[in-house]
Amino acid sequence: MGAVTRRVIGVGFLAGAAALLVATPGVLAAAGIKDWRLLTGAALVVPVAALLAGVWRTRFENAVQSREAHARELAKGTFAPAGKLPRVREITDPVRAVGVHPARRRDSGGDRVPAYVPRDFDGRLRAALAAPGFVLLVGDSTAGKTRAAFEAMRAVLPDHRLVMPVRRDGVAAAVAEAMTLRHCVLWLDDLEGFLGPGGLTRKEVAELLEGPGHHRIVLATLRAAEEDRLVSGDDDEGRRLSRESRAVLEQADRILVERLFSAPEKERAAGLADDDSRIADALSSADVLGVPEYLAAGPQLKEEWERAWARGTHPRAAALIAAAVDLRCAGFAAPLPRALLDETHGLYLEKRGGSRLSPESEEKAWEWATRLRDSGNAPLHAADDGTYELFDYLLDDVQRAAAPGTHAPEETITAALRHARADDAHEIAATAYGQGRYRLSETALLQAIEARTNEHGPEHPTVLAARTNLAIVLRDMGRLEEAHAEQRAGLEITARVLGPDHPDTLDARGNLVNLLYLQGRLDEAETEQRAVLTALERTLGPDHPSTLIARNSLGLVLTDLGRLDEAEIEHRAEFEASARLLGTEHPETLASRNNLARVLHELGRLEESEAEYRALLEAGERVLGREHPHMLIARNNRAAVLAEAGRPDEATSELRAVVEISERVLGPDHPDTVDRRQGLARMEGRG
Repeated sequence: MGAVTRRVIGVGFLAGAAALLVATPGVLAAAGIKDWRLLTGAALVVPVAALLAGVWRTRFENAVQSREAHARELAKGTFAPAGKLPRVREITDPVRAVGVHPARRRDSGGDRVPAYVPRDFDGRLRAALAAPGFVLLVGDSTAGKTRAAFEAMRAVLPDHRLVMPVRRDGVAAAVAEAMTLRHCVLWLDDLEGFLGPGGLTRKEVAELLEGPGHHRIVLATLRAAEEDRLVSGDDDEGRRLSRESRAVLEQADRILVERLFSAPEKERAAGLADDDSRIADALSSADVLGVPEYLAAGPQLKEEWERAWARGTHPRAAALIAAAVDLRCAGFAAPLPRALLDETHGLYLEKRGGSRLSPESEEKAWEWATRLRDSGNAPLHAADDGTYELFDYLLDDVQRAAAPGTHAPEETITAALRHARADDAHEIAATAYGQGRYRLSETALLQAIEARTNEHGPEHPTVLAARTNLAIVLRDMGRLEEAHAEQRAGLEITARVLGPDHPDTLDARGNLVNLLYLQGRLDEAETEQRAVLTALERTLGPDHPSTLIARNSLGLVLTDLGRLDEAEIEHRAEFEASARLLGTEHPETLASRNNLARVLHELGRLEESEAEYRALLEAGERVLGREHPHMLIARNNRAAVLAEAGRPDEATSELRAVVEISERVLGPDHPDTVDRRQGLARMEGRG
């Protein structure tokens, strides 16, 4: 019987001083240098350096061009009003500048944000900002993360420059600029948008904060649901992608922001309520809704959205919002183009009744969906470039309520890919892979590879990462020869470009081991896996998730080699470490449990094996859903144990269900589907 295997999926001016000594006044003036003392000094030394002037002129002009190119990149992707980075104290509108959710205006007008209610963690947060470092606030949407961070940096770091990239492709220029400043804050609200291919790396954070003589701060917020996705990596592609994200997060001083106010926080809020009726209103619901949540009007917007589906009200606007939610859930992280929402919302409208709902015109639908409410918020917020951001509370609410196995329709993902840039296509591929939708993942990866190759060339790390991911998807689609060829080609380039001990290289070698294993080349697989495991233990340590995965893979190889006692030792040790370090419901722990159960089956310890499979399925179906391919593998394996244990009726019933789902999810010709169908025929024939 098959086993759940862990796939490692791939899843970044100083001019020479002499230039000023030999450049002519004309060159300096052309470069925008107006200081007469500098111009005069340059003129005095020109005769001395006439022979070298041409060389230095070229170097200086190149340096100026480099600086100007960097300035253009910085201005394009970073918040820089009036063409310069502001100081923290110059930020007067936290709503517009740093993303604080506005509250409704008071009846008498006034600020869009009420007085700040001090939080219990403020002392710790402000102490953390007093020294160079990386501080991360984690919590639900509208829990008050951004407001608390803004108030803290305004109190502790008023004269620091605020370096704030507005999207992922602006991170590199922002970090480079921050490296030139002695006192600055790199501000990353909704950190997940700045991670991933082309985004913030562990190396950039380390170099930014390294060394004496500066006070640089990385200050970020992250929704709890996104942290869970990044840290857990609940699929192989996600695990590979999240390795770099985890490496970034591991450097942070993490501060949890609770959604509900504590008793002392409510007391402090009560002290401000007499001066601001909005706070008084929020306190009346503080035991059910968080005070920041109430002030940002998240629940009210959700209720408006639900009511909008009613016939003759705003069903088309509700469909636009539903499409935006599903596009986010599918992995489309960039601001949403209006054309994409126009294209996809009809599907959601039809599902709810279509013309029977008497939908309003598109113009009225957009007007309703983007209209600012009294709270200052709207379901869809329009940007200047014709794109839209979804109010994140609505996304959080849907994600919290969604049952495992609830996914965006294929038509929505296909439409998203028609509008996706390379990074979004890659993220869509990762999401689809984690949901077991391998054909969609392959399509998205091929698109990402083509776009990245055209932009960066075939040996860029992001291209290599996507190729590694493609090999994994091909493998899980049963196309082993294609997967092997893709993995070998990618590994050769990765090892040459990044080095033999780079984590991406070791990931790629681990994936190759997996393919050798699936192709039955067990001796080669064992030799290669032991070499990979040794390198991982040396570079990352014995308890690193990648090292644990390598031990799991070694156990699989030993099982198929018939060395069951050794295999049990590897799998049991790896399972216990995964449960301790990652938790019992982490996907890697579930995989470990599956493979331990498989070894126990091979050893003839059927009762122990079946108990492990039952525990695995109970947890796994809660986390991944009953129809996830990994759960189908575990259910298939359990059916084999039941058959050997003399429970054929249960085994046959379970296998029938597995075959039905496999044909629908993986396709009737997938190797796993074929094997299971043949196994069911044999089992029914014996009956």
